[in-house]
Amino acid sequence: MQQKHALALLASLTGASALAQSAPPPVIGYITVSPQPVYAQHNYTGRIAAPQIVQLQARVTGYLESQDFKDGQAVKKGDLLYVIEQPPYQAQVEAAQAALAQAEAQARNATLTLARAKALLRTAAGQQSAVDAAEAASLSDNAAILSAQAALQAAQINLGYTEIRAPIDGILGATSVTPGNVVGPTSGTLATLISEDPMWVTFALPTADAIKERAKANDYTLQVQLPDGSTYNQTGHIDFINNQITQNTDTQTWRATIANPAHALTDGEFVTVTLRAAQPKQQIVIPLVALITDQLGDYVLKLTPANTVTRQNVTLGTETVTNVPVLSGLSPGDKIITQGIQSIHPGEKVNAQPAEQN
Repeated sequence: MQQKHALALLASLTGASALAQSAPPPVIGYITVSPQPVYAQHNYTGRIAAPQIVQLQARVTGYLESQDFKDGQAVKKGDLLYVIEQPPYQAQVEAAQAALAQAEAQARNATLTLARAKALLRTAAGQQSAVDAAEAASLSDNAAILSAQAALQAAQINLGYTEIRAPIDGILGATSVTPGNVVGPTSGTLATLISEDPMWVTFALPTADAIKERAKANDYTLQVQLPDGSTYNQTGHIDFINNQITQNTDTQTWRATIANPAHALTDGEFVTVTLRAAQPKQQIVIPLVALITDQLGDYVLKLTPANTVTRQNVTLGTETVTNVPVLSGLSPGDKIITQGIQSIHPGEKVNAQPAEQN
């Protein structure tokens, strides 16, 4: 009886082994790799900065009579923004004009006196000392004209300072002082005016990247990803590379200029910067679903002509959302597995079928 059970068990095991050996190879999907145009690109964290920021301040003291803009308003260069009381400064101009007129009258009289003294010198009644005194008086009165002209110019400048105008095109912030208050040079910033088109994008490259890329800086265009994940619809160009390395971060600051016609970019805003080569290179590109990573590095599963799975280590470039360029490890015409990867391993024979295209 025991012998019958043993024979039955042996027969069962033999049948299972035969069934396993006759199981068909697993079906997988593969793609054939080939070179594609690839734009070299690098991503960094950047910040938007206004090229011009003006802190508007009062240069003379007086009551603030008017504010001629609304907070947040766009203004053009030369637009009137504030008016400080003008009568005291207008009076200073008029007093300076009167002082100038008086100095000019005195100078004319001194010139006539000098002429008479010189005429008398040709007669017995003339004296050289009188000529000398008249000439000195004339020179002094002419100098008084120059002083009066300077005083008038200073008074006119101060009168001009009672009108605060926009020195650039831009957007105003909120005013910090309202009409009726006394303002002056010590009042601080009345409002901040920033330019908005174009804008700067500043970002820091690790020193290793900076050394490798700065010779090609003019060959790159710059794209910006906004904080909401959208891609900004303008491209920028590098216009400045700092001449020093920031020691505490071991980075070098780069800057690009980018158009901002719709005012979509805001001073101080964090963005993701993509430096992209202007011309593409031919490289092999594989989908990320084909990529496997373990302790030994990145690799793909490649098919031999006999449909045997092999491990192929690869060196990668900068990945995108769905793909990654292969710098080394694959050649045009190689077949790599993209579907069914989880159910196979290197050394296994498979039933290879072209992968379904999504």
